[in-house]
Amino acid sequence: MRSPCTPWAADDGTNGGLPGERSPWGRYSGERESEGLDDRVPFLARLEAEDRSALLKLGGDTGFTPRSTLLRQNEPSSHVLFIVQGWTKVTAAAPNGYEALLALRGPGDIVGESAALTGRRRSATVTALEDVRTVTVERERFITFLATSPSVSFALLGLTSDRTRAGDRRRLQFAAMSVRERFATLLLDLVRTHGRRTADGIEVAVPLSKQELAGSVGASREMVQRLLKELRDRGAVATGRREMLIMRPDLLRRIARAEG
Repeated sequence: MRSPCTPWAADDGTNGGLPGERSPWGRYSGERESEGLDDRVPFLARLEAEDRSALLKLGGDTGFTPRSTLLRQNEPSSHVLFIVQGWTKVTAAAPNGYEALLALRGPGDIVGESAALTGRRRSATVTALEDVRTVTVERERFITFLATSPSVSFALLGLTSDRTRAGDRRRLQFAAMSVRERFATLLLDLVRTHGRRTADGIEVAVPLSKQELAGSVGASREMVQRLLKELRDRGAVATGRREMLIMRPDLLRRIARAEG
């Protein structure tokens, strides 16, 4: 699968990456909350170059192929992962089998930190959407590093706070919307964060199942199938097996604003 365009593509910075590589998160290095950081800014981008380099040196390079599992829900925590290449999906399954897509995590993001900090079992599964490379750091080494590095600890606290605020904001927004409006908003978000322009439209460059899309908006798989059919009939989208092409984002925006 082709890699999606990231909204914070690499600049000319070289600090903090793996040996011999240009840092893909150099653009945000050293920025502060007052300068506009939010939940979309990955963890490694929030760190100073020295802290970032020291943190990555704690672990080893690990590669994952598409559709392989990086972390599994309900497993005990033994390590955290720092994604340096590729995109992943974070999903959680309820006891009745209902599965929800919680987030997409890519270069510069940290995954597995919540279980590492609390000592609880993992709350979600992380799966590779394409070829993924990570730095894997053992839990004890990570916790020890945080205890001796207040700046990194505060950066992690800021990331957690931003993600919580974004989740609260999204829940409040979705509570006032119909399922159709929530689904249109989700597709627009995917276009903005993972859209790839082609001659026919905007390709959503992450392979997501109908069940995962349904879980993102609190709907059933059958409802998402009906909504996709409606959008296909109106010429707004074209779909294949875990593939989607957005041809009329203007229509999605009207639906998201409660069309009619």
